[in-house]
Amino acid sequence: MSQRAVRILEVLCGVAVGVLVTLTVLRSREAKDLRRVKYQNWQKLNFILGAVGDNYVDTLDVVGMTDAAVSAALSQLDPHSVYLPPVKQASSDEELAGNFDGIGIQFNVPNDTAVVLEVIPGGPSEKVGLLSGDRLLKVDDKVIAGVHFPQDSMVRRMRGPSGTKVTVTVRRGRETIPFEIIRGKIPLHSIDAAFLLNDTLGYLRLSKFSESTWEEFQAASAKLLEEGMTHLMLDLRDNSGGYLNQALLLSNEFLSRGDTIVYMEGRHRPRECYRSDGRGRLKDVGLTVLISENSASSSEILAGAIQDNDRGRIVGRRSFGKGLVQEPLRFSDGSGLRLTVARYYTPSGRCIQKPYKDYDYDIYNRYVDGEVFSADSVRLDTTDVHHTRSGRTVYGGGGIMPDVFVPMDTTRASAFYLSCNRKATQMRFAAATFDRYSDQIRDIDSFPEMDRFLRRLNLKVEFPSYAKAQDGIPCTEAEWDASAPYLVPQLEALISRYSRLGENAFYKYYLPVDSTVEVAMRP
Repeated sequence: MSQRAVRILEVLCGVAVGVLVTLTVLRSREAKDLRRVKYQNWQKLNFILGAVGDNYVDTLDVVGMTDAAVSAALSQLDPHSVYLPPVKQASSDEELAGNFDGIGIQFNVPNDTAVVLEVIPGGPSEKVGLLSGDRLLKVDDKVIAGVHFPQDSMVRRMRGPSGTKVTVTVRRGRETIPFEIIRGKIPLHSIDAAFLLNDTLGYLRLSKFSESTWEEFQAASAKLLEEGMTHLMLDLRDNSGGYLNQALLLSNEFLSRGDTIVYMEGRHRPRECYRSDGRGRLKDVGLTVLISENSASSSEILAGAIQDNDRGRIVGRRSFGKGLVQEPLRFSDGSGLRLTVARYYTPSGRCIQKPYKDYDYDIYNRYVDGEVFSADSVRLDTTDVHHTRSGRTVYGGGGIMPDVFVPMDTTRASAFYLSCNRKATQMRFAAATFDRYSDQIRDIDSFPEMDRFLRRLNLKVEFPSYAKAQDGIPCTEAEWDASAPYLVPQLEALISRYSRLGENAFYKYYLPVDSTVEVAMRP
């Protein structure tokens, strides 16, 4: 054997001996430290984390490890039991609190420059003179226009503690104007719109169930009643839920004394049943509730209470299917925990929680499977049978199935319409129209006045010309004729939003081509 081969063999033997020594030391230590651990009281988990803290070779990120361990443990539970780090907890609290600290504007970004849609009355921005239609150029010294600045980052820069200052520079017409704004408390409304669709039919769109929802609802419904409402269309589409007590208060507005709203029960929570007290002001008002595949949680509690008590019609598509109740726990570092503690059941005894399998892809699968386009494709758990007060059959296990199914509308998908949607041409056209007529649009505060203004616009000529010049999208006469029934209401809604009528105007002009609303208005 050559000397080189002998040397290699010696090295290999040395490595082997080293490994053996290491393993022997480890096994010796294992034998010495071997202990009986139990899963009860989290003994094994605590021991492992303690051993890591006492023995790991490098410095530990204890905060990161703790958060990761908690998140990993909770992932073994249901999809709604989650740990929220401080930043996410703060964001969640703000969303449901009914107010936040900021400057008090709503804006969109149609063409890489944010445009103010609404200046909240009484807010800090109104006090210094910001107006709808202003283009946001800078926040303090940071340029946010024309640089693809993320919209959520814009929001973060403008928000801040009450009493602090921020300088917002805007372009108004040909002028560039800096405004020094002192931030304040800004109300965060949960009602997007409330108005009469005709002489007696009220429409109210609710986006979430926040701390202020019932108070907002009381004020909005009282105004609709004064204006002659005898039937309410309550739009809960895309409402992802929120506070349970707000869903109970709203349900109570429509139900008779003693009617069950919902009951809850869990392993460590005895059954609690919530019933109406009969004091609601809308018990005698006709009711239609609109839902969609994104209506969840508190929205489903309200819809289920109305359906099971045969109090009104549910129209739309099968709701999300969240039948679990979370209880919040908060920690001193600002983080929090949402822990599922019970299931809720509709008055007929349904738990509408959908299966956990493929949970994150359920809504996507509804599109793939054709459910949103055809009632025949809806998959219901027909073994989980329940009955409403009048004896109608309803099913549990997968959301609220509406009384009247409305498929997703695909009839408006002309090539011109789809091309404009992809490039947000409608939004930018609306902003450009406001620029041309800002002095007129900004002061409009009634629908008859808005109607007169819109009739003076030649949208058939102006919009196709804009689409071709700005986005290179040609439009034939036939394409316009095919698209106009849907496109014109959309343009009118986007333009009128810049007036004092705000979101009410947007929905007022857009709803006539909303297929779910159209079906819901039929006798």
